[in-house]
Amino acid sequence: MGEKKFQVAVIGAGPAGLFGARELAQAGVQVTLFNRDIKPGGLAEYGIYPNKFAMKQGLRKQFKNILETPNLHYFGNVTVGDHADLSLDDLRDLGYQAIFVTIGAQGTKWLGLPGEDLTGVYHAKDVVYFYNHLPPFSQQEFRFGERCLVVGAGNVMMDIVRYLVRQEKVKEVTALVRRGPAEVKFTKKELEYVAENLDLDALDTEIARVSENMRAVGQDPEAAKEFILSALPRAAPKISETKLNFQFLTSPQQMLGDKQKMLTSVEVEDNLLSLNEGVTKPRGTGETRLIEAETIIFAIGDKVDEDFGLPVVWSEFVKNEKPRFPDDGNTYEAYDPASVSIIEDVFFAGWSRKASDGLVGYARKDGIIGARAVLAYLSTLSGKEPVLPALENKLASLSKPIVTNEAALHLYQIESEEASKRGIEEFKFNKNEDMLAAVGLAAMEL
Repeated sequence: MGEKKFQVAVIGAGPAGLFGARELAQAGVQVTLFNRDIKPGGLAEYGIYPNKFAMKQGLRKQFKNILETPNLHYFGNVTVGDHADLSLDDLRDLGYQAIFVTIGAQGTKWLGLPGEDLTGVYHAKDVVYFYNHLPPFSQQEFRFGERCLVVGAGNVMMDIVRYLVRQEKVKEVTALVRRGPAEVKFTKKELEYVAENLDLDALDTEIARVSENMRAVGQDPEAAKEFILSALPRAAPKISETKLNFQFLTSPQQMLGDKQKMLTSVEVEDNLLSLNEGVTKPRGTGETRLIEAETIIFAIGDKVDEDFGLPVVWSEFVKNEKPRFPDDGNTYEAYDPASVSIIEDVFFAGWSRKASDGLVGYARKDGIIGARAVLAYLSTLSGKEPVLPALENKLASLSKPIVTNEAALHLYQIESEEASKRGIEEFKFNKNEDMLAAVGLAAMEL
């Protein structure tokens, strides 16, 4: 019989899962880290803008160190959920005492507007995965026309704008922002990558259009304009003739297409800001107009996977509001509102706990804190026999290639060597089949 240890399954190998798994393993827990992708990293690997090479290389170095942690066993190309390779109950039956969910916000949030099925209508996450070479999104065809709209006001919206301006070099990009220019969420640093492409005359016109309404709710249009213009002194050199515009206080209502179901225009509604008990909100005016476009990309946030097997409300997994193991008032514990009871062996961290909140540093910290909540729970239990023999038998029955710690580390090495051969900063395989072949695993089923 093997040594009795606590047995924990960590689902998802982004920063929250990786750093959380290491925290558990270093505390002596037997940790199994499951990942739907072949390569670990999650959004740190497939969500950071492609040319941020130094940041990504630094993170990969940390991830490689984590994969070498004793007591931590990685299994990539394995899905977990209600309709997946393994269910949560499968993990329980195998003997796992706690399940630490760090899968991020794998769902996509849509507004439910007419025309969302037209060619040329996309979610930002799919586009980000495409240009970061995450299979199968890397093989998806996208229609980036001459006139592109991007809906949103945060850094993800600005990343999409950057890609359209500097990589696709389309004719025109317009950011549709339902609030006013004083309430944008993107940073000056992100704006600097595309500031040289700003149509300054159009910006003047747009600020003038919304100024009266802004002043009526106590906002300063000149200060908002100055923030946008503050990106110009350190703007990246212009490499395309793309015109970048903003349309504030504007909300899409429906997408219109031709007989081939290709996007041709978007109907938008003009908004007005209203002030109620100190809170400013945009309200639709009922006034609509058409904007011609071949592409619209929604950068409006994410939601968790509703097919994972846990209760979901308002795009998030339901959490225990009276946690047994809180951290600074935050809860990392799952809850079932249907049975009005705690799901005692399930914990969350990262975007699984709070969708679209923070970047890599946040996810890392949240994974570590969440792992400590798991450890506090485990302290109420006794250790168990190793689950790996039973798990390996179960995975063998799937008849698909499974990526272990050793294979993942080998893949990192192969991609690094290939980048050196080609004289480029970074190389990524574009297909799962190619990654599996590179590490000697036959692509039996993907």
